[in-house]
Amino acid sequence: MSHGGDVIEELTVDHREVDELFDRFTAAPSGSERRRQLVDTLTIELVRHSVAEEEYLYPAVREHVDGGDALADKELSDHARVEELLKTLEGKAPDDDGFDRLVATLRTEVAGHVRDEEDNLFVQLRDATHPYIRELLGEKVREAKRTAPTRPHPGAPSTPPANKLLAPGLGLVDRARDLLTGRGA
Repeated sequence: MSHGGDVIEELTVDHREVDELFDRFTAAPSGSERRRQLVDTLTIELVRHSVAEEEYLYPAVREHVDGGDALADKELSDHARVEELLKTLEGKAPDDDGFDRLVATLRTEVAGHVRDEEDNLFVQLRDATHPYIRELLGEKVREAKRTAPTRPHPGAPSTPPANKLLAPGLGLVDRARDLLTGRGA
């Protein structure tokens, strides 16, 4: 899948990639190390995606969409639930009781969030903004994903300006940890 384009195109590609990772998880043998690797990859992608949305998408929704504060707050609440699930999964082995059940719950949460964004939030944002704004947001989202954390940090701020200040530092530390452990390689 190709990244690029406006913010809606960029985030929709992310959504399809996450769907594919969940499908690959389901196809992997239960209790296998492959499942752990896929959950690590899912975590990296979901955290990077969420951080980018929190830094740029939701502030734009607040600014441009009628009722944007309520929409953004709902999406941030979804992110908090997903991040808690990711944090719980981080400490579990693929053969632990409940590992597969947690991933199934995660998939349900993510699928609901994606549906809501694509069927509601993205439609309203497209109607409320000029293509130029969406293109700029797409560029900012791509840049944010490059420096974003790769591990869940449920206690970290999820709104500007604090999230924009802390995320790159957390991202640097996470990527250093990933490099040392081989996670996500």
